Amino acid sequence: MRRADRLLKMAHYLRSRHRAVTAQQIAEEFQICSRTVYRDIQDLVTSGAPIYGEAGVGYIIDKKYYLPPVTFDIDELEAIGLGISMVRQWTDDPFALKATSALEKIQAILPAQLQGEYQQITTYSMPSEAILPWSISFSDLRECIREKRKIDIHYCDDNKKTTSRTLRPLALIFFSPVWLLVSWCEKRKDFRHFRLDRIQSMVLSDDYFEDEEDKNLKAYKAQDEQCEGIG
Repeated sequence: MRRADRLLKMAHYLRSRHRAVTAQQIAEEFQICSRTVYRDIQDLVTSGAPIYGEAGVGYIIDKKYYLPPVTFDIDELEAIGLGISMVRQWTDDPFALKATSALEKIQAILPAQLQGEYQQITTYSMPSEAILPWSISFSDLRECIREKRKIDIHYCDDNKKTTSRTLRPLALIFFSPVWLLVSWCEKRKDFRHFRLDRIQSMVLSDDYFEDEEDKNLKAYKAQDEQCEGIG
């Protein structure tokens, strides 16, 4: 990787973190030594990047810092295009429109050469009848997750028994051919998965929930080793 590219990616990396990042973490991320990290950080600061911190403690960057336009190589574009294609095929119409809008914004900033290369991409996602449909609002559910808003559902389990649950919705996971809702179930007092295609009805509650340490997504991921890659 060219040093100029690494400096740009390092600035993006720092901007995407929510807390201070140590030189060792940066070194592992970019596969460089700590001494190179210190030099790169100093060069970024010299160039005007508002990075704060010190060796042995960690570094943070002011989130208001404006980064130059993002550039992509053809493999990155192919990965983005495939991901957006999957969103358009495997979610709902409002989310698919957002995916299309994101793709159009990315295409608008591509240099002419990459525009041509992107048109030649041959990796796609097509609609699949294997994906089980659901009747609730995918958009409302995502909004409840973001807003930490409780939901009340009627759910049909494996034994065809319908139960009522009040949930703290935490995340949506796609395990083909189904979407799963990860929630804290107030009835069971534990984390539970709910298949969207088995949720018979969903009502948005007027109650909101706090981000409690033992009931949030971080706690769920710590409990379930299969979900280490989520988020």
